[in-house]
Amino acid sequence: MIAEYIYEKAEADYSNRVLLMDLDDLESLTHYSTYFSLKGFSIIHYQNDLQLRSEYDNAFYDDNGKYLLIVSKESYVPYDIIRRYRCTNISLSAIFPKLNTSVIKDHSEINYDLLALAYKDLFVDISDCQQTERFIRTAVYSTTNVQTFINIKNAELHSLVQSAVTYKDWCEVANLKAAIDSMAAEYELIIETDDIHEGFVSFILENYGKLKGKPDTDSPVLVSQAMDFMYENSDNHKFAIIVMDGMSEFDWTIISRSFNGIHYIKSDVYAMIPTTTSVSRQCLLSNKLPLMLKNPWSQSKEKNEFIECAERLGFSSEQIGYDRGYEADFGPFIRCGAVIINDVDDIVHSQKYSRTGMYRDISALTKQGQLAKLVKRLLSNGFDVFITADHGNTPCVGMGQLKKLGVETETKSRRMLVLKDFADSQSYKEQYSLIEFNKNNYLSKDYCYLLCGAGASFDARGERVMSHGGITIDEVIVPFITIKAVDNNG
Repeated sequence: MIAEYIYEKAEADYSNRVLLMDLDDLESLTHYSTYFSLKGFSIIHYQNDLQLRSEYDNAFYDDNGKYLLIVSKESYVPYDIIRRYRCTNISLSAIFPKLNTSVIKDHSEINYDLLALAYKDLFVDISDCQQTERFIRTAVYSTTNVQTFINIKNAELHSLVQSAVTYKDWCEVANLKAAIDSMAAEYELIIETDDIHEGFVSFILENYGKLKGKPDTDSPVLVSQAMDFMYENSDNHKFAIIVMDGMSEFDWTIISRSFNGIHYIKSDVYAMIPTTTSVSRQCLLSNKLPLMLKNPWSQSKEKNEFIECAERLGFSSEQIGYDRGYEADFGPFIRCGAVIINDVDDIVHSQKYSRTGMYRDISALTKQGQLAKLVKRLLSNGFDVFITADHGNTPCVGMGQLKKLGVETETKSRRMLVLKDFADSQSYKEQYSLIEFNKNNYLSKDYCYLLCGAGASFDARGERVMSHGGITIDEVIVPFITIKAVDNNG
């Protein structure tokens, strides 16, 4: 809501070069640039004219590209740059002139989307401190306002699904769905968004095998392309990747609230299918497809796969670091580092209260601020930081547990089966309404891959769980966050 308003105010549909003079650092508060990214804009956080001219030549001479230049109020921008861009000043007072902006700033965790919606129906000036305070308390966070916002966004979601054609279209769907689901969970409201999975599954079954060849300069398309992307898009080829095991778009909408003051670019990437940790995370860290992995069903080779990939990129063994947990702290010689964080996946697999429970537990994790602290430490040591996930997660109801009925190869995932005995596959498909995933989708032809439909898993019959391994949009499309040291170290 607030991002769309800023996009409209900037008249971004009518220009490929947009300059926003961000007088109140609204980017840090709302991360409106994510919406611009979804509309095809490359994001540049302006430091000075030398940085812009030396690092972003395309921002001047590329007539086909789209660029958003975000400038803070302290920065001087030369006239020759200004005249190339459509320039707009944005601030809280410009967006909410009938409210007291000091009071808004005092509410550091205010939901700007809900504020923007409630403000639409405000027809009198209430810039007195007490009046603005009352408006925030009684109008912005009223059940009516929240439900109205969710209903509006849900209608937009289903409209997007109807027109979704490309992998980027589905990324936009995934982002909007996550925003709706997280708000509904926060306020314990019921809204139906999982009915969109059918359309996404159809897209995946038809197009997944073609995604590797899709060009994209803003983010990798598949996690198996991430290492190359990070190497090519890090300054001086010094970067660290933080893998948040199991983090979905839903989870990131909550975790990102601890990132105020950190400038980042949000995009999305497709996990490998099956969306299990052993397959997708090894592909993420090795730049390999599943059929190229030494052991796709075990994580025992994960560290070696990462080190070998980093060495192929040109790093020496002394320049490569691999660690786990928020206390990871690479030495002065490390230039390519990986940090694995298991917290989200641990929450997923112990979750008994579906998305409401996920919201509560991820919120508690977010308030600790450990991920943001790790990022700031890495940035201060000169690393460009990339945050992503190996897969997401989705709510399921158990269909009953399998007891190794002819299954020779299994993973810990309860959303899929990997069968060696092809003769059994048809009976399983019919009994459990499973989806056969084509072996041409980067997988070994030695096995048959059967995936549970949306909302189902091989857990105890009737048990409600959060899980992964399947093919829904919640599991497949995950966040990909780019955080440049130059944008955050002043």
